[in-house]
Amino acid sequence: MTPYEEALDYIASIPKFTSKNTLEVTRAYLALLGSPEKDLRVIHVAGTNGKGSVCAYLDRILREAGFRTGLFISPHLEDIRERMSIDGDYISKEAFLDLFALVRSAAGREGLPHPAYFEFLYLMAMVWFSREKPDFVILETGLGGRLDATNAGEDKVLSVITRIGIDHTQYLGTTTGQIAFEKAGILRSAVPAVCLSDPAEALEVIRERAKSLGAPLSVVSPEDFAASKVVAEGIDFSFHHRYHGKGTNNADILRTLRAKLPTCGLYQVENASLAAAAAFLLGLDGEIIQKGLEKTSWPGRMERVLPGVYLDGGHNPDGIRAFLQSAAALQTGPGGKKRLLFSVVADKDYREMLRMILSAGVFDEIRAVPMPGYRALSAEGLGEVLEELKEEFPEAPAFLDPGPVEEAFDRMTASKKEEDLLFAAGSLYLVGMLRSRWTRLEG
Repeated sequence: MTPYEEALDYIASIPKFTSKNTLEVTRAYLALLGSPEKDLRVIHVAGTNGKGSVCAYLDRILREAGFRTGLFISPHLEDIRERMSIDGDYISKEAFLDLFALVRSAAGREGLPHPAYFEFLYLMAMVWFSREKPDFVILETGLGGRLDATNAGEDKVLSVITRIGIDHTQYLGTTTGQIAFEKAGILRSAVPAVCLSDPAEALEVIRERAKSLGAPLSVVSPEDFAASKVVAEGIDFSFHHRYHGKGTNNADILRTLRAKLPTCGLYQVENASLAAAAAFLLGLDGEIIQKGLEKTSWPGRMERVLPGVYLDGGHNPDGIRAFLQSAAALQTGPGGKKRLLFSVVADKDYREMLRMILSAGVFDEIRAVPMPGYRALSAEGLGEVLEELKEEFPEAPAFLDPGPVEEAFDRMTASKKEEDLLFAAGSLYLVGMLRSRWTRLEG
């Protein structure tokens, strides 16, 4: 086993012997590592759905403007190095190994508990960004916001909160307002912020937090954006947003642009709008923003991997709702069918996700397949909930396929007709597994 492989094994084993720590612990580790979070221009992104996409849009827009960018995201789909990149390039294995050794040598010093999995990688990324000194660092929160490791740093230039939904209720609360409170914890005094106008309960919480901090808040509403044409190759997108800025007349500023988004995921129109509003707040030109949006691709979000074959990481009810909207908008060829492979992890609201899929009437075939891994919902559990829902929706064309998941999707791909559309959704882990399989086959 190589030193790099040993490092990966060690990081993968971290959840077995430690758990999430407080922000005070993360800050203590940052201090031990030389305070790498200082003097970085941080854009912090939190939310239930859309965080990674907004980060990707902002990263590409800023690079289009000539800036050098650092990006920290989670989870990864195939390669752990996806989590940290500069100017779109993943960290090298050599640099990864060097940073791993540095953080591991700090682990446990001064009586501190060992960093959790996410915290360990965050510390590595911050040291790397401190060394490389990009113009902007874009941080995606892992879970929540207020107590997330990425919130350990105080200095930020912009905060973005994406769509708020019900997820991770065991950690963040059971209501939209409670979850919004956790997400709004990334806001900082006098630092501009961007969020959505809905859900209204979330906006009320975010607005109150921004007001208490004196953080200027730009709110993007559904009236600000539109998709005029949706095809497999992309979406015609328009954005018209008024923001009450601090100018000589203290008047509303109209920001407008049009772009062809290279995705068929309708939910990306909302994410692109948040990114555009954020980029305008950073002082970027509309033409630059347009070019950045048009050059952005984000794996696993209505990603077309083969002709008529799409992967989507919708992993909670809001994500499935957005996926269903996009799948419904795509047209099959004459006489074609829409077919879905669904797989999920056990700590998600899989019952509601399946109920939404069965009730939507979008698919001609729904194949529920268990994933491997300790977090996955077992074949028995998946079969039980499917049988219960089939009593409620007896006409739904759904059945259990015991898998393995990769072989099940291979069978679906092999039997796919040219006029059919084939989808896989329900988990980012599912997307990563299927993408890795094609990578191995192509290699």
